[in-house]
Amino acid sequence: MSAPPQYQNQPPHGQPQPPGGPRQPQPGGLLRAVKSAVVVIAVFGAVGYWVWDYNTSPTGGKAKAEASASAAAAEAETHDPEVGDCVKVDDPKGEPLPTIVDCDSAEAEYKTGDKKFGPNETCGSQYDYGIEYSSNRGADYTLCFTKV
Repeated sequence: MSAPPQYQNQPPHGQPQPPGGPRQPQPGGLLRAVKSAVVVIAVFGAVGYWVWDYNTSPTGGKAKAEASASAAAAEAETHDPEVGDCVKVDDPKGEPLPTIVDCDSAEAEYKTGDKKFGPNETCGSQYDYGIEYSSNRGADYTLCFTKV
C-alpha cells in the first residue's frame, strides 16, 4: 500500500496542524515594502545632502572654512612687508595698514627700510615713516619706511 498524497502547506498525515492553520499572505506586505523603500531613500538623500553641504555649499561647510582660512592667510601676507618691499599705506580708523605692491607701480608710496624688534622702538631720522606693532604675546616691532 502506498502513502496517501501530501497537500501543499499541510503537515504529513498524523502530524498536528500548526496553530492558526496554513499561512496566508500578510496583509499590507506591499505597503510595508514601499514604506521601507521611502525610508531608505530619505536616509540616503539626507546623508548625500549633508556631504554636499559640508564640502561645497557656499553657505558653510568644511571646504568654505578651509578656503576662508587660506584666503585670510594669503591676505595677511600682503600686509606683512619685509625689508626691501614697497608698500602703499591705508589708514582705516587711525590704524595704518601697509599693503605690499610692486615697486614700479604708481601705488608704491614707501619702501620698507628696517624692522626693529622690541617695544617702543623708534625709526631713525633717515626714515620718513614708521608703524609700531604690539601684541599680547610680546612680538612687538616697528616697521620703518622711506618715500619711494
